[in-house]
Amino acid sequence: MIIRPVRFDHPDAVKLNDEVQTEYDLRYGDGGDATVLEATDFDPPCGVYLIAYDEHDRPVATGGWRSQDSNGEGNEDGDAELKRMFVIDEMRGRGLARRMLAALEEDARMAGRVRMVLETGTKQPEAVALYTSSGYEPCTKFGYYRHYPESLCFAKHL
Repeated sequence: MIIRPVRFDHPDAVKLNDEVQTEYDLRYGDGGDATVLEATDFDPPCGVYLIAYDEHDRPVATGGWRSQDSNGEGNEDGDAELKRMFVIDEMRGRGLARRMLAALEEDARMAGRVRMVLETGTKQPEAVALYTSSGYEPCTKFGYYRHYPESLCFAKHL
């Protein structure tokens, strides 16, 4: 497995983002994550977007982080917001999400971010299990979904 940085508007990133949006819609019935994301949100040094490729150079997992500072939506100075963590169905259960998460945390730490934050939901128990087993703890809700009852927010100091 090779993990490499790409822009959020790279064709492989667009393909996997479409897949994760479809999954969100299936789970929540709301058309997918409505959080506004721009390709530039993930441009270093203010973020990064990573894709894991299998031995056939097929994109199989993705994730990114973007800088967030105190903004009136619950973020704190020094936050790195985790976005679009996703592993395609046939590659789940192989530790890819955990590897992706570790790579994103290290990148954010090297960029000077002090806390990784994320928003997930009550209908994503696999995500909750990954994050809590990786040292994330519930935190004050932030971002677009902070007022939604199905929203769950977690943080980990880097």
